[in-house]
Amino acid sequence: MIKYIGSKRRLVPVLGDMLTASGASTALDLFTGTTRVAQEFKRRGAHVTAVDTARYSEIFSQCHIEADASTVNKDDLREALSYLNQIPGEPGYFTETFCVQSRFFQPFNGARVDAIRNRLEAEFKGSELYALLLTALIYAADRVDSTTGLQMAYVKEWAPRSYNSLELREPELYVGTGRAVRGDATELAGALGEFDVAYLDPPYNQHSYTGNYHIWETLVAWDAPEHYGIACKRIDTRDPATKSVFNRKRQMPLALRAVVESVRARVVILSYNDESWATLDELSEWCSSHGHVRTLAFDSKRYVGAQIGIFNPSGEKVGQVSRLRNLELVVVAGPKDEVDAITSPYAGNRLTSASPRSLVENI
Repeated sequence: MIKYIGSKRRLVPVLGDMLTASGASTALDLFTGTTRVAQEFKRRGAHVTAVDTARYSEIFSQCHIEADASTVNKDDLREALSYLNQIPGEPGYFTETFCVQSRFFQPFNGARVDAIRNRLEAEFKGSELYALLLTALIYAADRVDSTTGLQMAYVKEWAPRSYNSLELREPELYVGTGRAVRGDATELAGALGEFDVAYLDPPYNQHSYTGNYHIWETLVAWDAPEHYGIACKRIDTRDPATKSVFNRKRQMPLALRAVVESVRARVVILSYNDESWATLDELSEWCSSHGHVRTLAFDSKRYVGAQIGIFNPSGEKVGQVSRLRNLELVVVAGPKDEVDAITSPYAGNRLTSASPRSLVENI
């Protein structure tokens, strides 16, 4: 799993337990990102539809959600991984852009990425292994990068892990099928069908995931785009079309409300945090269109970049840490008996109309 802002690692067991308690056999993960939650839902037996606008997210979904572990030829997969791991480096666009003009990876690893990615396109494109192998390459690159978790900047001195050699490993696969959909939640929310459980984890602030993870976008697209700035971002990240409405403070509330109300699910679970643009009362009101509402709060570490400080694109520290923790809010809506049942194990985490931040010491 890649380092990712907004990761729900701590909440995954909670969300999985809620899915199990609901008896759901179908689930929607509408802002799936790394597919961490979608994977948990699939692991627990649900048929999952995973949706996101990012190219890399679609590849992760094709690997972890669409692919059925019972039908993937594991011998072929392992043979392909062994073959790719033995390919020598061949410096190309990736090395020049992300290792020479910028310092996200050591050049010897960048050259391996170039060589392996070229072989994937030439020899595996269109095969059932393509998404699995490309996922393995992204994970391998993430393990040897030199960032704090975002690709808006790299650290001034090489990170210790960047000296390790790139190694592709077998990605996690699960029995069963699912569906990967690349698209905009505002356009798709009501058109994806009906689900037992829908999980929504929208972006929290003005920073687009396309910009935050532009290297993974390029690694998937493999289109050698023009780039700009010290971070060598794709030129299309300047295009307003790549900005989600959820990255715009004034437009986000109406957009999120419309998405929440459009989703067709028996139970809706929405996660947000107390640093974001929507208030607890607003979230509860929007979700009430699906029935009874319960809101929970979970104390959580902020993402790694926020914990170590603020850096400019050249890796120099330019700001101070404001706080190390936040509250993850989880709003659950649906039939009262069901909502009460699936949230009852977390009675100590329930919120009322009180300010979430004032409750942090009690959680």
